[in-house]
Amino acid sequence: MADWQSLDPEAAREAEKYENPIPSRELILQHLSERGSPAAREELLAELGLTTEDQEEALRRRLRAMERDGQLIYTRRGTYAPVDKLDLIRGRVSGHRDGFGFLVPDDGSDDLFLSPAQMRLVFDGDRVLARVAGLDRRGRREGAIVEVIERAHETIVGRYFEEAGIGYVEADNPKIQQEVLVTPGRAGNAKVGQFVAIKITHWPTARFQPQGDIVEVVGNYMAPGMEIDVALRSYDIPHVWPEAVIKEARKLKPDVEEADKEKRVDLRHLPFVTIDGEDARDFDDAVYCEKNSSAWKLFSGGWKLYVAIADVSHYVKVGSALDEEATKRGNSVYFPERVVPMLPEELSNGLCSLNPHVDRLAMVCEMTMSKAGKLVDYQFYEAVIHSHARLTYNKVSYMLEQPKSSEGKSLRTEYKEVLPHLKQLYSLYQVLLAARHERGAIDFETQETRIIFGSERKIAEIRPTQRNDAHKLIEECMLAANVATAQFMKKHEVPSLYRVHDGPPPERLEKLKAFLTELGLVLHKGKEGPSPKDYQKLLQSIRERPDFHLIQTVMLRSLSQAVYSADNNGHFGLNYEAYTHFTSPIRRYPDLLVHRAIRSVIRSKMDTPHVRRAGAVSMPKARIYPYDEAALEQLGEQCSMTERRADEATRDVVNWLKCEFMKDRVGETFEGVITAVTGFGLFVELKDIYVEGLVHVSALPGDYYHFDPVHHRLAGERSGRSFRLGDSVEVKVMRVDLDERKIDFEMSQAAIDAPVGRKRSGARGEPAAEKASADKGARRGKSATGAVAGNTDVQKSRDLKKALLSGAKSGGSKPAAGRASDGAAKKAPSHRKGAPKAGSAPAAASKSRQRKAKP
Repeated sequence: MADWQSLDPEAAREAEKYENPIPSRELILQHLSERGSPAAREELLAELGLTTEDQEEALRRRLRAMERDGQLIYTRRGTYAPVDKLDLIRGRVSGHRDGFGFLVPDDGSDDLFLSPAQMRLVFDGDRVLARVAGLDRRGRREGAIVEVIERAHETIVGRYFEEAGIGYVEADNPKIQQEVLVTPGRAGNAKVGQFVAIKITHWPTARFQPQGDIVEVVGNYMAPGMEIDVALRSYDIPHVWPEAVIKEARKLKPDVEEADKEKRVDLRHLPFVTIDGEDARDFDDAVYCEKNSSAWKLFSGGWKLYVAIADVSHYVKVGSALDEEATKRGNSVYFPERVVPMLPEELSNGLCSLNPHVDRLAMVCEMTMSKAGKLVDYQFYEAVIHSHARLTYNKVSYMLEQPKSSEGKSLRTEYKEVLPHLKQLYSLYQVLLAARHERGAIDFETQETRIIFGSERKIAEIRPTQRNDAHKLIEECMLAANVATAQFMKKHEVPSLYRVHDGPPPERLEKLKAFLTELGLVLHKGKEGPSPKDYQKLLQSIRERPDFHLIQTVMLRSLSQAVYSADNNGHFGLNYEAYTHFTSPIRRYPDLLVHRAIRSVIRSKMDTPHVRRAGAVSMPKARIYPYDEAALEQLGEQCSMTERRADEATRDVVNWLKCEFMKDRVGETFEGVITAVTGFGLFVELKDIYVEGLVHVSALPGDYYHFDPVHHRLAGERSGRSFRLGDSVEVKVMRVDLDERKIDFEMSQAAIDAPVGRKRSGARGEPAAEKASADKGARRGKSATGAVAGNTDVQKSRDLKKALLSGAKSGGSKPAAGRASDGAAKKAPSHRKGAPKAGSAPAAASKSRQRKAKP
């Protein structure tokens, strides 16, 4: 195949990228597929007609890269074979705290069950190739790992312990069950019980445990702020600025340079304001609104809405150190009272932040809104603005919602310069809100909380956050700008990242419909799936029902999670055909990408009415926005991952803090509401405290209870007693496990003594519990004070874990001796990870929000 260039569909791309091109990955895969058998590197060199040393080295590197990316597998015979030809499944490992796990395939097919023996070879998050080894006892496809393509964790965070003179680390991540042995002499200054970071030097095998060197002592177990330090490392959140980033940030002047203000639309005369939370430090957006006074009667009326967004893309150049670090971080992470920013403070709180009474560069979306709240026209342009006031939600709420109150009157006097346009904003908001309801956007009522700290970072109070009209006003302005941006991208055919929210998955939808049918409710009619309007219409119709929050919770759980994607599939929840994120480039990388996309049109020579130019020179698109759809899809996956990572990390921190808050309240009794029902128990959120724990099924009073997923309840077999989602119950705090971030409840005596058939607070009643049959050997009924340790499933899992650990130890990893650690730091066997603890649940149902909720 000496003329491989003529056969290679990507030959031009390879020639453009490399001085001495070789066959593309596509051609190599095609050749191996047509060859009919695996080939050694030497055979490929000859068959592809590659003769020089440079070509040989280039092919070696390419084959290794294709092996790393899961396109090829290197066989025991020293040959390369396409993965697709070996019936291997590529995917990501998802561990479980009970020792088993699943392989989540890249192609979206059904997960493969991974036994505890298979999970000993990998860590949660690893990317692997696996084959289907058969079916397990439950009929699930069971996988056998063939090769680890990519390790998710080079460093693991956990607590350091010693046993018979041998040190080891137990991962803080409950999905990682392997104990990592510490290389002798490489424990550093770690003390028993401390949190440490250990770098893996030897990966786990079927016979040996993983091994590594301690590279950092994070701190003492209960030190203030330790929960965040641990979460940052457990979730691999970048939090230390590389030297190159620090250097770039320090080169920036603290104030906008005069030269940068030139050839921009000058809007400094308009009284823009920022409206944020009391403790906000970075200001992405400023707004201004005025009545539309067009000379043309046809277009008169309505409003001109200006949304000015910090022009981050002016300072963060493509491919710079700042840009590369922002890509890795993906977004700022907002922990209680601590922020890990996406950009250094010189930008996030300084040069890019739209602080009051200083000039700032901005990307402006100017919109014409009709009297009915419809987007009539829009323009984007580079501008310079001057914020006239830094307002808070509460101040704006007083001025607009309570103008006759003493506080409202005082604030109206103080901010009389900007008051006229605030009134226009409020009028526009009311019209936009009506249009939102007409459009049929889904409007769930959810309660968010805020953690208030006392001394030594201990929780003093968990307080519900209140949303007033000022919050909603800003939200509607941001929605309008994001919609205009999405329309701009579509109209100018610019590849971009969209914020995509798919409709409910079929399986969840069927469960929802079955639940609603039992209540005599209908989500929609017809063969097509439900629309957002159907969801909203049903929510409106049940809003006055006493079981509204129960039904709303089930409806909310039927929906999927929004993601970033290069494919525009619309936003189901907001009921938009196209939606993107434009309004927060300081704290979200997708928004920064969207700004670059807009600038690529502004700085082009394209003739379009939707941009306004002020004389800035044209620039090549490749310099501003060098992304194709494939690159954007990868960036979308990265940003979706970092968003989930931030959510999981903040949730973990809040759970930790809530466990600390409750550990001194063991034995106390509280009123609560059942927020979730599963086969193993009831999740209960305590009223006015917003802490969640689990009442395990084995701790329910005097009956065998069976899970009824349709009615979201546990139903008693003989008594007719049932516990259902939304029920009010009284529970007693029995145990707090900070290591597992879990709180255990039991029903209080009052709940046990309550008459059978007691209805939920204000509920309309429910069908009597039907008798459910079950295998007697699987029954787990206990008394209210039933011994949790007697649960058979739990005992089996513990026995299995012990057997696995014993096997690992006998393989030469470490001796099976008793623990030898200091008294207070010694970890009791009952608190070891791996055995599921009956009555264990996440400590928090809702997370504390430190940022304004902008869509």
